Amino acid sequence: MGKTTRKLEVVSPVPADIDIANSVQPLHISEIAQELNLSSQHYDLYGKYKAKVLLSVLDEIGGSEDGYYVVVGGITPTPLGEGKSTTTVGLCQALGAFLDKKVVTCVRQPSQGPTFGIKGGAAGGGYSQVIPMDEFNLHLTGDIHAITAANNLLAAAIDTRIFHESTQSDKALFNRLCPPNKEGKRKFCDIMFRRLKKLGIDKTAPEDLTPEESSKFARLDIDPASVTWRRVMDVNDRFLRKITIGQGPEEKGMVRETAFDISVASEIMAVLALTTSIPDMRERLGKMVVGNSKAGDPVTADDLGVGGALTVLMKDAINPTLMQTLEGTPVLVHAGPFANIAHGNSSIVADKIALKLVGPGGFVVTEAGFGSDIGTEKFMNIKCRYSGLKPQCAVIVATVRALKMHGGGPQVTAGRPLDKAYVTENLGLVEAGCVNLARHISNTKAYGVNVVVAVNAFSTDTEAELNAVKNAALAAGAFDSVICTHHAHGGKGAVDLGIAVQKACENATQSLKFLYPLDIGIKDKIEAIAKSYGADGVEYSEEAEKQIEMYTKQGFTNLPICMAKTQYSFSHDAGKKGAPSGFILPIRDVRASIGAGFIYPLVGTMSTMPGLPTRPCFYEIDIDTSTGKVIGLS
Repeated sequence: MGKTTRKLEVVSPVPADIDIANSVQPLHISEIAQELNLSSQHYDLYGKYKAKVLLSVLDEIGGSEDGYYVVVGGITPTPLGEGKSTTTVGLCQALGAFLDKKVVTCVRQPSQGPTFGIKGGAAGGGYSQVIPMDEFNLHLTGDIHAITAANNLLAAAIDTRIFHESTQSDKALFNRLCPPNKEGKRKFCDIMFRRLKKLGIDKTAPEDLTPEESSKFARLDIDPASVTWRRVMDVNDRFLRKITIGQGPEEKGMVRETAFDISVASEIMAVLALTTSIPDMRERLGKMVVGNSKAGDPVTADDLGVGGALTVLMKDAINPTLMQTLEGTPVLVHAGPFANIAHGNSSIVADKIALKLVGPGGFVVTEAGFGSDIGTEKFMNIKCRYSGLKPQCAVIVATVRALKMHGGGPQVTAGRPLDKAYVTENLGLVEAGCVNLARHISNTKAYGVNVVVAVNAFSTDTEAELNAVKNAALAAGAFDSVICTHHAHGGKGAVDLGIAVQKACENATQSLKFLYPLDIGIKDKIEAIAKSYGADGVEYSEEAEKQIEMYTKQGFTNLPICMAKTQYSFSHDAGKKGAPSGFILPIRDVRASIGAGFIYPLVGTMSTMPGLPTRPCFYEIDIDTSTGKVIGLS
């Protein structure tokens, strides 16, 4: 065991997550940093138990060798989730606290929306958690608030520009954008040269522009109907899904229908997760497309003059947050993009820093959102493409419960008691459902990584059921398959998984194979992904065809694809369980996150602003006024 790892006192039955989290006194975060050989100049403290790791650490250790890189995905889940976060943390606790390996867990920051809504927090569960759990699930170090501020500044800039352009002549606009100084001379500010370059104008003095050039420069001529940028907030609020803005008398009738998204759905969150440095983030933020001009040209944040200001708001958010697990192993928490309209993975910069900190023979374990068909696919084809990193091992988390559902078991609904089939032995359902696991294994192996299946055991699972899953995984080509009890026992319950992952990494020989090259058409990429789902073909709506044609014309065909589809089936139909095949995948619409760097086709309807249920999680959440501790978080 390392200096900072601690022995857990586990009890049975397993107490509530918040009770376990509150029962363990976290170490001062400087101790965790010291264990990673992080000097104090490379992190900023945020209280006693959190610190921001500065990107400058890469200047010092960037030349050193990387450790092993492991991604945790899962089978197609039930609405209850199958324990990917818990397994990610449990595996790291096993590697660090029991197998004496240098390890860093890299996970996403959760949105406060689900924390107060239906799902609860995302710190893991049972005896495999990130702590302090309340700080992890709430404000953390303010990254999501920074994203909210930046996103809404851009939204305000868009509507304000439309407003001012509607009331001013080209000349008046130009004069206000480039006002004279005390000597009567006009000049372009630095960001304006980005727009001039885009327009093919190489002049440096405002007075040198022709009337036509000054009009092109000053008038963005945004088509209000084309604006795709929405305001955001980090709360589940269904009544903001459709709103009208501009109803004040001072806005002179500039009324427009729009909507709010939840903050983690902002493209700025996806930019944060995929950026590699401050300069790269500056370019990505400036390139974000917010709509089109009436002539059909894309309008960007830099066209609006706001790309630099957005970067300033995000300058601290780019640094990952250092935390710890229940057993004292280090965690980097950073970024939390949606797993459907975005790629659902934590940040590239956190992974890169972690891989250098653990060094050769160490392990970085990161989690990919939803099932492997979505999260691991996007990890490989989007995240690894931009990072240049290659994982040696992919873990697939499976549960008896989910496999019974895929084998034809009754519907599983969050908030309702499980049917008897899920809490009593039924080998027939388990074996039938393993077709789902088998497809996830074959799809993941195709990337050239070794696949280890983690069978996340529940107290109601029988030995025969667990062994049936283990054997089916090996028969489907998994490098290894391991039964785990990390929820009930912490790292001790994932030691065999840790050993299997170590062997899988040490025996990795293949290079990373992408599902598709970037230099083919948008449709060809979409169809390659659809084929991996088991589809026989793809059907495009009229709107989707129109959008593909527009993005092709605008020169965005070389971007990777980020499919937005249900996580509850390989297909577009959440009711189709197991491993469906022979279906036609319908593409309803196609949209783009140009700054983040991907095109996202919509398979069905995707909600980007969740609602609250009748009895939200916030009913349970309170503060113990005598101790100041948070209670009731799940």
